[in-house]
Amino acid sequence: MNMLFILNDPPYGSERSYNGLRHATSIAKTEGADVRIFLMADAVSCAKRGQKTPDGYYNLEKMLTVVGRRCSSIGACGSCLDARGVKPEDLHESVHRSSMEELTEWTLWADKVIVY
Repeated sequence: MNMLFILNDPPYGSERSYNGLRHATSIAKTEGADVRIFLMADAVSCAKRGQKTPDGYYNLEKMLTVVGRRCSSIGACGSCLDARGVKPEDLHESVHRSSMEELTEWTLWADKVIVY
């Protein structure tokens, strides 16, 4: 089954992106599941390198390392990155600069689309 997760919320201050990554990771562990993640709006900040969080607090950069091993692709909206001043070299190694065109392709590819 092909599944696309679209995350919209910032990495911190809301737990929607955190829960979306948890959900995507869980499904990606399932045999036969092909998972892709698209970060847009404030969720592109989830892909920023060098996140420092208090001990015992979740860290989305570390979560992307884990989920990046299991997902076939993780993209971040290019215009959303530009609007927030996030440069390609700032992105986590599992995430590539993407576009609405790629999101469209992924949406048509997916059997299910889940939005957080």
